[in-house]
Amino acid sequence: MAKLKTGRHTGAIKTHRQALRRTARNRVIRRKARDAAKDFLEAVTKKDKGAAAKLLGAVASTWDKAAKKGTIHWKTAARRKSRLAARLNKTAA
Repeated sequence: MAKLKTGRHTGAIKTHRQALRRTARNRVIRRKARDAAKDFLEAVTKKDKGAAAKLLGAVASTWDKAAKKGTIHWKTAARRKSRLAARLNKTAA
């Protein structure tokens, strides 16, 4: 990154720095949510209903936090939580 005294694109340089920080933060948040979902799905495939039910709350929480921070859209979080809950109910039946 060039350091300029003045110039037309100094604002663009700052915006790029901000984008790098946001991308790094979003990547961490998204990874946590996906890892939690994988743990839940692993419990579901093992047919461990008790553990899966506990993990569903944790997964829902991580998706909600991701949506609150703007990493993902709130409707995306809702859709993913709904699909995971449906998966749990399907194994319970």
